[in-house]
Amino acid sequence: MKLSRKSDYALRAVRHLSTLPKERLSSINSISEAERVPREFLAKILKDLTRGGVLKSFQGVTGGYKLAKPAKEVSYLNIIEIIDGPLRVSLATDSRAKGFNGDGKNESAFEKFWKDQEKTIKNSLSKQNFGRFTLRGRRNGN
Repeated sequence: MKLSRKSDYALRAVRHLSTLPKERLSSINSISEAERVPREFLAKILKDLTRGGVLKSFQGVTGGYKLAKPAKEVSYLNIIEIIDGPLRVSLATDSRAKGFNGDGKNESAFEKFWKDQEKTIKNSLSKQNFGRFTLRGRRNGN
């Protein structure tokens, strides 16, 4: 499994925003510079995250972005799935893939292995959240 560049940049952008004081906005230029993400690519990513309900955007000269909910409520899995869609580690776990899942009645050991792996990865990513990057989270050693 390889994380897409777009998801990697999205995770970095959300991490950046989670380090800011609660009501502070960050401009696209600030995020781009701090996280070394190309500005034009970042604009598309921030738009997706805003549509996905993770960010709020504010227009105007003093506009920018901030988290739409507390950082501890935003998981890594949430960000990855907003950007790339449902996480799949193999075609064997994708019910839409033709020729891999047979009739759905007799799951093979191969399919079961990949479903178990996917479940483990999703569970791990859903437990990781951005609360550890907030000032409060850093003080508590998260």
